[in-house]
Amino acid sequence: MALPRPGDYIDIHVHGGKPADGIFILETLMAHENRMPEKTEGAAFTFGIHPWFLTEQNHEDHLRLVEKLSGNPEIIAIGEAGFDKLRGPSHDLQETIFDAQVRISEESGKPLIIHCVRAWEDVMRQFGKLKPGMPWMIHGFRGKIQLARQLLSKGFFLSIWYEFALRPESSALFRELPGDRFFLETDGADVDIRDMYAKVAGDLGKDVGALKSQLLSNYYKFFRISS
Repeated sequence: MALPRPGDYIDIHVHGGKPADGIFILETLMAHENRMPEKTEGAAFTFGIHPWFLTEQNHEDHLRLVEKLSGNPEIIAIGEAGFDKLRGPSHDLQETIFDAQVRISEESGKPLIIHCVRAWEDVMRQFGKLKPGMPWMIHGFRGKIQLARQLLSKGFFLSIWYEFALRPESSALFRELPGDRFFLETDGADVDIRDMYAKVAGDLGKDVGALKSQLLSNYYKFFRISS
């Protein structure tokens, strides 16, 4: 299992990315893609069933694949799993497969990465019902401070969506976030993670080196890796 090094920029959610010198990526693989994790310097992997690509016809095969690959040491988290009220199958099927991926997360001892669009009540309800022992991270967060507070109060980590992170109005959110509970991501967009670090470091009144150290510490905390 590859690990970020001190001084690396960490891009916590990438699709189709390539690690670069000084940039560590967490590549998100999805069951419908037929892409398998390979030992790669500068990269680790998540694997899961995205609600956009979930159907009545494929969900059993995809779930078996997630179960099979959950023990792969290159896969360090399950997901992205979740709920989407704008795209995807019925709510009942989304909930069934979300709960199944929570079970796999718990059984494998690997955290859960969550996709959520207009379904915060579903995610928080399932959190209360299932009472997971593994950490959960919301990827692509772009919500208001009040929503962030609700999620943080339950122990969630937040990965801030690239476009929102670069906006001036995100500065207030970053100043509100506990330093040990957030990450930055490009989500596979044509955005440089280094620009995001520079902007957020400025929001927090830190230098980039201090922000790198904080997010490296967060990585070890979220993935429960002994330093």
